[in-house]
Order: sequence, then structure tokens, then C-alpha cells
Amino acid sequence: MNELLEMLKEKFPGIDFENEDKLYEKGILDSVTVVDIISEIEDMFDISVSMEYIQPQYFESVNAMWDMIQELS
Repeated sequence: MNELLEMLKEKFPGIDFENEDKLYEKGILDSVTVVDIISEIEDMFDISVSMEYIQPQYFESVNAMWDMIQELS
């Protein structure tokens, strides 16, 4: 999970991924940012994020993203 967090902090420096747990709900992430994050995750972890995972609940926090990655790995 540290690798994911480091990538997110590097690519999106204005977002507090360590402390926020409602990133999408609070409007911190929008659909364009989520698409960027998906692209980075797919490249980094060599997975394909299917349509069923392109839902706000999978992008509310780093933990939610990590759980999704684990399910897809």
C-alpha cells in the first residue's frame, strides 16, 4: 500500500490522501481525476480496472483503492 500512497502523493500533490476518507464524496476527487488514478493504478500494478470497479466507493480513500487493487490482483 505504501507504493500506492507514494504514487498518489507524487502525481496529485494537492490532495491529502493520508488523512481523507471521503475523497469523492467531498468533491476532492472528480471523475477526471479518478480516470487519471485508474490509469496510474493499471500501469503500476499491471491490472485492468473493470467497469464494475469504476464506482465512487472504490475511490473514497487510499484503503478503498488498495482493497480494489487486491481484489483485482
